[in-house]
Amino acid sequence: MLQKEGKQLRYFIEIAYKGTAYHGWQSQKNQKVKTVQGEIEAALSKILGQTTAIVGSGRTDTGVHAMQQFAHFDHEGALDTALYQYKFNAVLPFDIVIKNLFKVGDETHARFDATKRSYQYHIHLERSPFLQELSYFHKEKLDIAAMNQAADFLLGRQDFQCFSKVKTDVNNYFCDIYMAEWEYDSKTGKLVFHISANRFLRNMVRAVVGTLLEVGRGKMPAEGVKEVIQSKNRSVAGRSVPADGLYLSEVLYPFMEGASNK
Repeated sequence: MLQKEGKQLRYFIEIAYKGTAYHGWQSQKNQKVKTVQGEIEAALSKILGQTTAIVGSGRTDTGVHAMQQFAHFDHEGALDTALYQYKFNAVLPFDIVIKNLFKVGDETHARFDATKRSYQYHIHLERSPFLQELSYFHKEKLDIAAMNQAADFLLGRQDFQCFSKVKTDVNNYFCDIYMAEWEYDSKTGKLVFHISANRFLRNMVRAVVGTLLEVGRGKMPAEGVKEVIQSKNRSVAGRSVPADGLYLSEVLYPFMEGASNK
């Protein structure tokens, strides 16, 4: 039940979505453009009976998916979280799901308190009608061992300006990358890139994958990734791969069990 108590309480929502139909996460001034944030805010506002804004853990671009995304919102009154999770999902589009709803401390922030973010990039090496919009089809043979060797050069705290969109509003280009590796599943024929860091720059993961694919195709030596990073020049890195293979896979916070920067 919804009980009016006169105090603003903060709630976190855990979200999963297929981003194909959306112009990214962030709400746009053009209300005709569908965004994930916009759809969720509309659902919450309808059920709660008042305009309700949310703050996400980060942005995803047009066509990018999320296995796990978090956002917070404030509401005046206590919510029966199980009941309202059900109500929110009842009015959300089929391709957006609220997986969890829970109360947090008044100062807990979905964006600023996140300690680690992880992404996956999915590639299928054989044509499949079932993976369209969910994975990137790459028909050329790839040297996965060389790609993993190259991925090792990404680890640690470095300036990754070479992988960032040129026009972006950030104070610096430093990121701490904790893990970067390729995994091939022979049963499904899929190749998945896993990467975790404290933060990511705009378009960074897609540019990293595009660069590592250059290594996999034999067009760049593994050590060349080190030179790309040192250049701080976006034009030296590989092209950005399509958005449909990219997933925000995990976001961690200090209050979560097992949360760490490893």
